Amino acid sequence: MRVTLIRHGKTAGNLDRRYTGVTDAPLCPAGRAEVERAKKDEALGTVYVSPLIRARETAAILFPNAEQIVVEDLHEMDFGDFEGRTADEMANDPAYRAWVEDGCRGACPNGESTESFRKRVVDAFEKTLQTADGDPVFVVHGGVIMSVFGALAEPPHGFYEWQAENLGGFSAEVRRTSSGVVLSDVQPVQY
Repeated sequence: MRVTLIRHGKTAGNLDRRYTGVTDAPLCPAGRAEVERAKKDEALGTVYVSPLIRARETAAILFPNAEQIVVEDLHEMDFGDFEGRTADEMANDPAYRAWVEDGCRGACPNGESTESFRKRVVDAFEKTLQTADGDPVFVVHGGVIMSVFGALAEPPHGFYEWQAENLGGFSAEVRRTSSGVVLSDVQPVQY
């Protein structure tokens, strides 16, 4: 089985470099136009998607004939009080500075911790693979892709080494071991 994870098209928040986690933002006009110009796969029968509209819109355009299966726990991280703000806007925010200085590991105020986010995402991904047929395709978020590949890819790389541009991502061979799923032969993809 070969799996592909693709990051959704651009939103207004992406263009402004805002923390857009659980905010249910649609594709912006420029993002929609990019997705429309991307290659389409009309033969794909099923695509797994985040529940957030930007992922569902992207999947509907890229895979127009595919049934979308929403995987609730594959939504982006909840950035809590940082949601909708840019790093520049929070340059003097003590809570934001503390979070960044700690390597973005702790919990965002009124949001999610990086560790709980990663666990949620990886658990949902592995559970989805248990019932997936063929070569599953996922349309998700940048943090989801970094979490999945950061936890499961072989050879291992750091979390931030798995960053994907909008409409980019990775494909990999899925291998099941006694300790869980391993992703190998990782290749970048760009739509």
